[in-house]
Amino acid sequence: MSDKPSVLFVCVHNAGRSQMAAAWLTHLAGDRVEVRSAGSNPGDAVNPAAVEAMAEVGIDISAETPKILTVDAVKESDVCITMGCGDTCPVFPGKRYLDWTLDDPAGQGVEAVRPIRDEIKKRVEVLIEEIAPGTTA
Repeated sequence: MSDKPSVLFVCVHNAGRSQMAAAWLTHLAGDRVEVRSAGSNPGDAVNPAAVEAMAEVGIDISAETPKILTVDAVKESDVCITMGCGDTCPVFPGKRYLDWTLDDPAGQGVEAVRPIRDEIKKRVEVLIEEIAPGTTA
């Protein structure tokens, strides 16, 4: 088992919010945190507006693909953060669960996705200070 904390971001399609959150955590905490993302009903591709919004801040998520939420992904994570998928995330003792209420970027243009991206960054920064302080870039 790794000494570094692990975080799983979950949203319905794993195409927008959870992909942006995973990218922010990877970007800001580097290899000090293990990062996963998944969806309860994964889409076919990452939301192009999310890709564009993240590219504007120098983070490339264009090669990412939506992944299905698995029980193992939850078991292997210390912190599970859901974003609009409600009770679809299995619950295990000893895990920390957070639910981040964020607008769904699905079907939105980049103008609507920017504030979601920025809110996710703020929440990820707080998370890093809680689980791996002193690692923000």
